[in-house]
Amino acid sequence: MMEQQSVPEQAAAGKSHGGLGGSFKVSIFELENFQGKKCDLSTECPNLTESLLEKVGSIQVESGPWVAFERCAFRGEQFVLEKGDYPRWDAWSSSHHSDSLLSLRPLHIDSPEHKIHLFENPGYGGRKMEIVDDDVPSLWAHGFQDRVASIRVINGTWVGYEFPGYRGRQYVFERGEYCHWNEWDANQPRIQSVRRIRDRKWHKRGCFLSS
Repeated sequence: MMEQQSVPEQAAAGKSHGGLGGSFKVSIFELENFQGKKCDLSTECPNLTESLLEKVGSIQVESGPWVAFERCAFRGEQFVLEKGDYPRWDAWSSSHHSDSLLSLRPLHIDSPEHKIHLFENPGYGGRKMEIVDDDVPSLWAHGFQDRVASIRVINGTWVGYEFPGYRGRQYVFERGEYCHWNEWDANQPRIQSVRRIRDRKWHKRGCFLSS
């Protein structure tokens, strides 16, 4: 088995969104079940195929969290990677639409608190739902519809899902404003479940549990 333990060129060029260097580590394998060529990363990588791997078959996250993308340069469908093993592509894709993974970066968790505002219309108009320090497997169950066209993240880092029960396409929301669904690379304003992303710095329990 060929193994690439370090990627100094990527580390020099990448910018760690967490800013903590060794606090992020992920191992990428070319084949399923952690076989074949391997590379370890601790910073963002905008193009995994550029002198690294032709294809991503499996992933082991030692510390994170990370967000991976279907296409290069952090574009396309998003996949949240928390601590644990991902032996094949459908372990990280809750939509099962694509087995392509071409770029990834660390996710910075800025606060132990989590607060997010969901809006029915673009530009923060229409009905509003506020979620504070909670995960919501179904927006419908809380009296909110599936149309989410703009978002404000007040605290924390969140992931929204196309369908209830944390299924379908994933959308990562870091602290900031998203005035239109195009800003999170969606092709329609539909989110039906949301949850918090937590890390070991702020959240000592209930995080990084391998299934």
